[in-house]
Amino acid sequence: MPSEIYVISGFLGAGKTTLIQKLLKEAFHKDKTVLIENDFGEISVDAALLKSGGVEVRELNSGCICCSLSGDFVKSLLEVLERYRPDKIIIEPSGVGKLSDVIRACADPRIQQAAAIKTKVTIVDVKRCGVYYENFGEFFENQIQNADVVLLSRTEKYPDKIVEACRLVKEIKNGAVVLSKAWDQLTADEILNPRLARSAYSASGSPVHDHHDHHEHREHHEHHEHHEGCGHQHAAAEIFDTVTIRTSRRFTAEELRSRIDALGRLPGTVLRAKGIISGLDGYIDLQYVPGDLKITKCDAPGDMLSMIGKNLNRQELARLFDGE
Repeated sequence: MPSEIYVISGFLGAGKTTLIQKLLKEAFHKDKTVLIENDFGEISVDAALLKSGGVEVRELNSGCICCSLSGDFVKSLLEVLERYRPDKIIIEPSGVGKLSDVIRACADPRIQQAAAIKTKVTIVDVKRCGVYYENFGEFFENQIQNADVVLLSRTEKYPDKIVEACRLVKEIKNGAVVLSKAWDQLTADEILNPRLARSAYSASGSPVHDHHDHHEHREHHEHHEHHEGCGHQHAAAEIFDTVTIRTSRRFTAEELRSRIDALGRLPGTVLRAKGIISGLDGYIDLQYVPGDLKITKCDAPGDMLSMIGKNLNRQELARLFDGE
């Protein structure tokens, strides 16, 4: 039997690693599963967290799975297939990666002999999707247009954002299967099986939004025109900066919050920050997107922080997190 490939896509901080942890626990725990994790940066924080849970992870840190790097990705995938002969393969592209590039790479005839894409899931953050669409539409749209299932995240925290998020997704891909129910109320099978998701929820009400909504998002289009007609498809490295900081400092949670608050006073815009760094009594997993900071204890050791954004100043950021 060929290996089944599941692609978990989503823009920065949407919740890809959280979903993968759910799938590994609920659906793939009896299978031989390998995760191919591709971070746009020098380190892979998500890989460290997943490895601490005993998952076999193959990392690609040289950049996004895109045209220029698809050869590296195909090579890694072929090595995974030959070495592990897994039942399931989970591919987690970078948050600024294009889903179409993953699909194109998996269409390599050598891969198709041993594996096939089963489902492509894209996670959409209901709070930030409008901003991401307006400012990074080329990447955001690509992830939605090429998905089999669109899974909304942070719906419990921002229920008032669900309807608008669904409309935005439908504007990008009319007829998309959109799951808006809280993740703890969804089974892994319902997320990974578009037909099951559609049939299970369309009869019972709102959790699947599958209407053909032709609502005009005029406010989005006003900001989005710069993505149209440029005649050039961008790679992530052309649009985004990545900064990785190694630090030997030990932080309290309050010190980290203070430094994250200070990001807004520095040049550039940090769209995502994550890392595992030393606390006073163990290690800390830091996860940040604008307006949302999560600091938790973790078992995985680390001393690095990775940031993605626009017009970032490496020296200022290094001074903020590693300076006295």
